Formats: sequence, structure tokens, C-alpha cells
Amino acid sequence: MGDRDLELLEFHKITEILAGFASFSASRQLALSVSPLADGEEVSLLLKQSTEARRLLSLSPDIHIGDVLDIRNVVKMAALGKVLEPQTLLEIQKTLESARRLRGNLMDLSDELPLLSGLAEGIVELAALEKDIGRCLSPTGELLDTASPRLASVRHRMREVRQQLLTQLEAIVRSPRRQKIIQEPIITEREGRFVIPVKVECRREMKGIVHDVSNTGATLFIEPWITLDMGNELRELVMEEKHEIERILATLSSEAGAHESEMSRNIELIAEIDLALAKARYAREVGATEPVIVAAGRGTQAQSDGPPGVLRLLDARHPLLAHKAVPLSLEIGRDFSTLVITGPNTGGKTVALKTVGLLSLMAQAGLPIPARAESRIPLFDGVFADIGDEQSIEQTLSTFSWHVGNIVRIINSATGKSLVLLDELGTNTDPSEGSALARSILLHFLSQRTMTVATTHYTELKALAHTTDGLQNASLDVDPRTMAPTYHLTVGIPGGSNALATASRLGLPPEIIANARDMLSKGTQELEALLSHLMTEQKNVELLRRSLEKESDEAEQRNSELRNRLRQLEEEKRTIIKETRDQIVREAAELQGKVREAASELRKERSRETIEQAKKALAEVQKQLSAEARRPTAVAGTHEEEEAGPITAGDTVWLKDAGLQATVLSVSEERGLVEVHIGRAKITLSVDRVEKRIPITGTVERRIGTITSGLSKRRASLELDLRGKRAEEVELALEDYLNEASLANLTQVRIIHGIGTGTVRQIVRELLASHPLVVSFRAGGQGEGGDGVTIVSM
Repeated sequence: MGDRDLELLEFHKITEILAGFASFSASRQLALSVSPLADGEEVSLLLKQSTEARRLLSLSPDIHIGDVLDIRNVVKMAALGKVLEPQTLLEIQKTLESARRLRGNLMDLSDELPLLSGLAEGIVELAALEKDIGRCLSPTGELLDTASPRLASVRHRMREVRQQLLTQLEAIVRSPRRQKIIQEPIITEREGRFVIPVKVECRREMKGIVHDVSNTGATLFIEPWITLDMGNELRELVMEEKHEIERILATLSSEAGAHESEMSRNIELIAEIDLALAKARYAREVGATEPVIVAAGRGTQAQSDGPPGVLRLLDARHPLLAHKAVPLSLEIGRDFSTLVITGPNTGGKTVALKTVGLLSLMAQAGLPIPARAESRIPLFDGVFADIGDEQSIEQTLSTFSWHVGNIVRIINSATGKSLVLLDELGTNTDPSEGSALARSILLHFLSQRTMTVATTHYTELKALAHTTDGLQNASLDVDPRTMAPTYHLTVGIPGGSNALATASRLGLPPEIIANARDMLSKGTQELEALLSHLMTEQKNVELLRRSLEKESDEAEQRNSELRNRLRQLEEEKRTIIKETRDQIVREAAELQGKVREAASELRKERSRETIEQAKKALAEVQKQLSAEARRPTAVAGTHEEEEAGPITAGDTVWLKDAGLQATVLSVSEERGLVEVHIGRAKITLSVDRVEKRIPITGTVERRIGTITSGLSKRRASLELDLRGKRAEEVELALEDYLNEASLANLTQVRIIHGIGTGTVRQIVRELLASHPLVVSFRAGGQGEGGDGVTIVSM
């Protein structure tokens, strides 16, 4: 982009505005140096950074880089050996601290802001230097005692000596004998020495060194001999303190100089980040967004979606007019490459021309533009402008000559991928020749497909744009009643110059206006009337279009509201169904829990009742046993033993564990269990815990050795697997297994229920908690199955 074109389009004013949003000198300088670029990838990167910065401002409206200063020059001097002042070192510390915080804040948002966090990642944190400066200097730049042990020691001794010195001087001043020779009872300081003001006529009575005389000559400032040694020591300590401070500052400066390259790079990165934030602040101020960049000309598309070579601006505003500008919308490059703008004087033609050019330059400089985000701008290889009056008396150039020379420059430089802006083409010379020249220039740019926007008052150019493919008319509208400009651009219809109406509006006497109108040819008047009629019709069509668009938008809004309401109702329906289902499940679970609790209580009651019955039966049987034991017993061997057979219902059996006699009620060979009757109690036992009793002749029964019944003995398993069983099956299976385990004299068993939803585990543990055969239970440990298993102690 040429400097002349940038100046004509006032691009430098944009960079000055941008610099006003920067936070420190380095980013301000960077903003002032912003210029349009030809590299599409670089332009897209800058625009994406601007987009991220606007996102950052939306997340943190008060985000700031902190107390960053451009310290590149001072650290460069430190690297060359210069000792920096304390305030300069504090500036370095504040900059390092702000850089560290900025880096941390952006790295925390790296997922949302990959480009800005990528810049921040390059910032080098110099924590040691930052800490060293903070340890040595106070916020006001004073050297702290913590700066070095030597400095702390010297200052401690200085305070002691100073206090001793002042105490001795106070004693002299307050001495009754000395008061008559002292001018004032004060202790003051001259040239770093503590002195006493003595009357000049009494100088012989105070032995010491005279350091100063008052302006009147009536007072001598004397340091007494008695305090001279302490004064000398204090002076030496002051010098030692000064040397130690210089050493500390030199050390800190050397440390800062050693990191000159890192700190200089940090400032450059922070300036880039702050420039992106300046763009975002500018965008927030004027309502700007980042446009889409497309390839220029008819070549292949680059960098973004969108038709190549098409310039589309939607609700674009001149950036220097801010919110006072009337938005314009246009599209060039699809159906035509040259746009001819006509309209009244002071109607905004030049503003429209500059808006197109300036927004194109801003986009290629990576800046957001005051237009809608759907706007598209081609990547031009040059933006050329012929605007304004640049006649030169020194170079003997007239206005026309200057314009022709500038157009020659543009013709020699512009390509099919350039943007050319021509204001009042062909003016400042004979109208007929100027019109012909203007038409020829436009046809030249049309032939090489150069995107061109021109303003004119020539009727011949309006006709050319109407009849030539690739050219299109546009006009700045006027109010049909007052003929005042509205600054609204309408593409497709030429506009009238309305010179007489404009002159009248600006205050030209009516008689002059009327006389001028009479001088116009009939054809010119008819053409102006036709254009005025067209503008009125266009205005009516535009009003109708807006009305239809409004109705369409309202209908679409209603449809959207209905769709949203329908989605809301569907969501409410799903929510109600889900809540109802969940409520049923919860109620079923509660009911099931109550059923289990009731069953558990019933088992407890049944167990208590059975135990009580067994106790009563045992007592009764033991009573009978006592009676039988007292009866005479037959002589051994007088009766023959009879062979025992299988245990069946009705047999008399002997309970081996209890030593009692019982009658068999039923036998379950499959389960290896036998149900017996003892007194009033019924008990179920394992078959191997009883032996059959054989009646022998006489009143005595004898025990047969252990009877081997026809029932097969069954050993209980050490574990029970309940996985896959339904809730109602779990309790029955577990009840039977616990009985078998108890009969098999197992002391510990393993119940496998799995994890799943936890329902089976809950049923198992609730039943175990109330079962009379269970001593305790716990979840499985490591290697035992974890929480998918319960270990039971019988």
C-alpha cells in the first residue's frame, strides 16, 4: 500500500485512535506502526487474536496488563555496566511482577484463548530477580536493612552511635552552666555533623570545631570536642553505608543486565498482547467486528470461506465518524466489478468512497471494522485512491493536472486484485471532455477486472453504468419532500445531483435558483424529474420491503416462540414421566424394604418361639431321663442286638449333641435333613447328628453304634453365589444356605452378590443383620472380592 493512498484515506488517524486504547508506550508505538499487510495468513492470525481479545474482555471486562513499563532501554544500559537507580530497579520489579501475573491469567484460559495464551507462554518469569529487588528495596525506593547482612550491621551501629551522640549533646544543651552561652537549646546539623548554636561572644567558653556561622554573624555552630570522636565514627559509618548501598545497586543492576534479552522479549510479547486488547477495546467502543478475509480477483479462494473476489460490507460505518455515520451496505465483485455512485452535493458520496477504502485497509491491517461480522473483504494487493484537491503551486500543477497524474500512477500500478477509488472522476476541466475521459478510464479498469468505486455527477457515466455489463449504478438518497440528503446508499438506481435544491437549502436567493432552473434545457429538467420520480418509487419500494421484512421477522419470531414452547412442553413431559417413574421406583424400593423388615421381624419372632419351645422340651426330656436312669438295667449281653435299618418317619432316634431321645416326623434325603419331635418342640437337624434307637427285650434300650442310614451325607459349600437372582429368590436361597452351613458346623462362609446397583447386597446384609445364626459379617477385603462379597461369621 502506498503512503499517498494511506494518507488520502486518513489511515494514520485510525492508528492514532488505536494507540489511545493501548496501556503503555511499547504497545502505543506498535499501534502507531500498524499498516496493511499482503500476507493472508498473517492477516487472519491478527484478526483471530483480535477476536480472542474481545472474548477475553467479555470474560474479564477489567482485564489489564498491569504496571508494565518499557524497560528495554534501561536493561540494555544495565547490560553495558551502568548502575541503575533504585526507582528504575523498582520499575523493573513491577514490570516482572505484572508480566508474571499476565502470563498466569492467560495460561489459565488457554483452552478458550489459544493464540493469546500462546503469546503469554513465551513470557519468561524471572522470579529470582523480582524477589531480589523486592528484598532490597522498599516501595518508595529506599534500601532495606534486609538487602545485606553488612548493611544491617552498619545501620544498627549507626543508630547506636547517633543515639549516644545526641544524648551527650542533649546533656550539654541542658546543662545550667552552658545555657548562658547557647543561643538556642537545640541540636542541629551542618555538613553531616551534629552541632550546637553558641553565641559568638561566648565562643571561647565552648571548646570545639566551628562548622558554620549564622547569616547575622551572631551565632556559631560548634561541634564540641567531647563528641568529636563519636561524630567521626558516625561519619565513617555513613560513608560505609553509602559504599554498601552502591555495591548492592551494582549487584542488582548486573543481575538485571544479565537478563536483558529475556526482558526485552517479554516487553515485545506484552506489547503484542496489549495491542490485541487495544483492538478489542476499540471494537467495544465503536461496535466493530472482525470481517472474513477472502481471496481477491478471480483466483482460488484463500484463508476463509466466501466467494473469491467479492467485497461485501453490511451496515458499515465510516470509522472516523463513529456512531454519527449512516450505515451503508453494498456488494461488489459478484455481478459487477465497478460501482458508480451518484447523488447530491454534500450527500455523502466521498464518505461512502472512503468508507469502502478505509475498512479494506483496516481489515488487511488486522483491525476490527465497524460493520457486521458477516462482512467479507478480499485480500487486495493494493488500495489506490484519487480523492480531494491536491494542486501544487510550487510544481505548477493545477487540480486537473494533479488528478490526472495520480490516475496515471494508479493505472500503472493497479492489477485485477486491486481496489481503486476515484472521487469526482473527470472534473475540473471541460465537462464533455472530462465525461469522455472518465468513461474511458472506467472501461479500462473494467477490462482488467479491477474492483473500482467511482463518484460522479456526469449523466453520461450513469448511462454507461446502466448499459454496460460489469458496471452498476448506486445513489445517495434524498428526502423526496425536502430534497435533503439522507446519506443512505441504494444500489441499482442512479441519483440526481440536485444542485439547485442543494444550493437553495444552503441559502442561495430564490430568484437566482428560479433563474437557473429556467436556463436548464427541457431534457435536463425531464431527466431530473424522472430521477426524482424514480427515487420516490424506490423509497416506496424500500418502505414496502422493510414492512415485508418486518412481518416476516415477526412471523419467524412467532414460529420460533412456538417451537421453543413445543420443545419446552416436550421437555416438561419427559421430566414429568421421569419424575413419576422415579417416584414409583422409590416407593417400590421403600415397600420392598418394609417387606424385608417385616420378614426379618417374623424370623426373629419365629426363632425366639422355637428356642423357647426347645428349652421347654429339653427340660421335659431331661426330667424323663432322670427317671429312666433310676430304673433297673438288664444284664449286658442278655439280649441280642438287632441290626439297624434306614431312618424313616416314626423311628426313635438319639440326638448325639444333646443326649436326648426324639421321634422322627419326616426325612428329606435330597437335603440330608431330618425333622424330629421332642416333647412339644419340633427341630430340623442334619441326619448325621442323630442315630437310630432299636427297642430291645425288656425295659432297657441300648445305644447302637452310629447308624449308617440310607441317606447320603451332604457337606455344605463354603460360599453361596447369588448373582443373577431376583430379589424374591435371594432371601429363600440365603435362608436355606445359612441353615445348611449351620448344620455343617461351618464357622465362616462367603456370600457372593456382586456390586451392580447394590440391591442384592442390601437385601443380603439386611437379612444377615437380624438372622439368629449369624454372629457378624463384613465386606470382603483385598483378595476376597471386595464390596461384591460379604464374609459371614456363623
